[in-house]
Amino acid sequence: MSAALSQPSTLARPTVTSALLPIMAVVFIAFLIIGMALPVLPLHVHQELGLSTFVVGLVTGSQFVAALIARVWSGHYADSRGTKRAVVAGLLSAVAGGLLYLISLPFVSAPGMSASILLFGRALLGAAESFIITGGVAWGLALAGPAHAGKVIAWVGMAMFAALASGAPLGTALYGFGGLGSIAVATALSPLVTMLLVAPLAPIPPRAGRRSHLLTVARAVWMPGLGSALSTVGFGAMIAFSSLLSVERSWTPVWLLFSAFAGALVVARLFFGHLPDRLGGARVALFSAAVEAIGMALIWSAPNRFVAVTGALLTGFGYALVYPGLGVEAVRRAPPESRGLAMGAYTAFLDVALGFGSPALGLVAGWDGLSSVFLAGALFMFGAAAIALRLLCMRQHVRPD
Repeated sequence: MSAALSQPSTLARPTVTSALLPIMAVVFIAFLIIGMALPVLPLHVHQELGLSTFVVGLVTGSQFVAALIARVWSGHYADSRGTKRAVVAGLLSAVAGGLLYLISLPFVSAPGMSASILLFGRALLGAAESFIITGGVAWGLALAGPAHAGKVIAWVGMAMFAALASGAPLGTALYGFGGLGSIAVATALSPLVTMLLVAPLAPIPPRAGRRSHLLTVARAVWMPGLGSALSTVGFGAMIAFSSLLSVERSWTPVWLLFSAFAGALVVARLFFGHLPDRLGGARVALFSAAVEAIGMALIWSAPNRFVAVTGALLTGFGYALVYPGLGVEAVRRAPPESRGLAMGAYTAFLDVALGFGSPALGLVAGWDGLSSVFLAGALFMFGAAAIALRLLCMRQHVRPD
């Protein structure tokens, strides 16, 4: 009897994996498009249009502001209209963003007009990002079920991070070949090609039942979301300050710390993304936040490059599983018919952490030096660990078994 009962779980693993792979491919291509513009758009605005660094920040940041605003909207849309439609809506928005990139080019002689058009294009790409990642995660959860929530969040997120890392060198190469025009063409055409991959996939009908109010969902996910935001401050520190620290310490190559961080993140999610489902999201998040804190403390105190790289590896490995671990807790608390909205609200905490945490770390760096950024990040990790511990205690209190 026990052998017969264990057979479905044995067969479920490849089924879950095969269900996630097309969604991961869609997310990868979509975020590859977004990543292509990240290193080159500042060059275009500042060098080609001759505008100030403030305008560079305005045009670049408009995507993240739009993504944050669209999180709740995309979650509602995925719950009410279907996850596949949400992904398609995101791809169409990305096409429109690429077209606005193209439309901005004839106005290079009028820099203000060109930058304004680019700003709207970036905003559309931000909305596209939100619809694609929220719809993709909700789609994966619908296919795999809440029992595999950790694996879904980890693997879809892994595709996103891998795409952002790959998009930077690809975008730089395209910009060198044909300027912003080549980026615009790739941005407009790639989502159309991606739709060929989405088209044959079976849609998941929206779950029946009355949709929960945003405040109801927010109350359910705020604690996991806050823990995720605190851990994401470490991610922001690696993005913004790891290369600057390498330059200051004469560690070469300057990208080594971030590459070590990103590599450890991808490996951890690929091989250990199932652990939140098996061991419990809060338990895995607690351990992972501690590992991330140790990693950031090592970078802060590193006397040489070897110790710093070790710290970056630990930071990436720890951060990799905090987000899906706490995501499992968010999904568990959310009403089943509003999981798309729950994931949108949960992901919004990441946007807030990057949008406000990174500038705050910049103030810390100006006050006490670059290395202090990583000490501050380690202290934030203790906050994430405390929230994971609280969630673990709450869960054991509700389920004493």
